[in-house]
Amino acid sequence: MMPGRLDGKRAVIVGAGQTPGETIGNGRATALLFAREGAQVVVVDRREDSAAETAAMIADEGGRAEVVVADISSEDECRRLVSEVVEMLGGIDILHNNVGIGAGDAPPHHLEADVWDRIMDVNLKAMWMTCKHVIPVMREQRSGAIVNVSSTAAIMAANNLTAYKISKAGVNALTQQVASGNAKYGIRANAIMPGLMDTPMAVDAAAAATGRKRDEVADVRARAVPMGHQGTAWDVAYAALFLASDEAQFISGVVLPVDGAQHTQVG
Repeated sequence: MMPGRLDGKRAVIVGAGQTPGETIGNGRATALLFAREGAQVVVVDRREDSAAETAAMIADEGGRAEVVVADISSEDECRRLVSEVVEMLGGIDILHNNVGIGAGDAPPHHLEADVWDRIMDVNLKAMWMTCKHVIPVMREQRSGAIVNVSSTAAIMAANNLTAYKISKAGVNALTQQVASGNAKYGIRANAIMPGLMDTPMAVDAAAAATGRKRDEVADVRARAVPMGHQGTAWDVAYAALFLASDEAQFISGVVLPVDGAQHTQVG
């Protein structure tokens, strides 16, 4: 049997549950792929049932997975999460942050302050806090890879998603700050900017919220992509696999679009 690209790695996948829907979400796909490539995976989500479902899928394929239920918008929860994982596995080699919400977002002149705060807390502050508590572990090891999931909304028009856009631009900046400040400790940090992906959160939830058919929402999104179709969660997962693996050992501070060339339409 060929060795996996993450053999022996201890990987924490934050946001590894998913919204119900017809397809697979980015976090779940990444957790499954990392396990297939030999990583010992810790599935993290605030919803225990969804996290347990992901872990069961990994176990069914012969992989190794633990579940930690945590709401990473709370610093106490982030601190507990890291402590539990270190106690379980002895260290953390990979942190994959797959979190993001946009419910209630609006143009700047209509956006409510409590919605702004919630989106910023989950999309940006929470990512900073997981990094904050994982970095000391990785510094002590003098190794580690952090992959943060951003969005092409950070650099492109995002319709009415004001807080979402700004939060994801912040994720890009955070990633570069983590990369520059921790390179000498052997820690790498990179971000992925997914474009229009066919995931339950992006398509099924949007269809339900607007009263449209799923196929209609998917078709409109596909026509906006230069390649003519949406990406899938596996596209994000494979990008994350590369960035987390030793194949990318000299890559840090990168913000990688995974979007079917949509970002090329900027400018």
